Amino acid sequence: MINTEDFTKRLQKVIDYYGESASSFAEKIGVQRSSISHILSGRNKPSLDFVLKVLSSFPEVELYWLMNGKGEFPSGRKIESHSANHNSESNSRSEISEIVNSKDKTIERIVIFYKDGSFQNFDNS
Repeated sequence: MINTEDFTKRLQKVIDYYGESASSFAEKIGVQRSSISHILSGRNKPSLDFVLKVLSSFPEVELYWLMNGKGEFPSGRKIESHSANHNSESNSRSEISEIVNSKDKTIERIVIFYKDGSFQNFDNS
């Protein structure tokens, strides 16, 4: 049997860890905002579908930890993926450094694309 109050605390910890609001967290896992609100207030218990959506959207969350508080959060899987991303970022930075330091090329503009679909444009003028 799940202790709903403890589950709620762990869910809030996940939301806080990622710096999400209840609305943005609901959007990321694909549920209505009211579902999050009702679970956090203790009005509703989480469904299996809800739990699976959290686990699917946030692989650093372990099922046993979320349900029973046993284990750790975040799991070690996040650390591994960050180190892989760090190596990729280092490679990209060295490639960019080579381009920037090339004497026969001048940078016209740089565009940075974010995962949320937005971007920033920097003109060299």
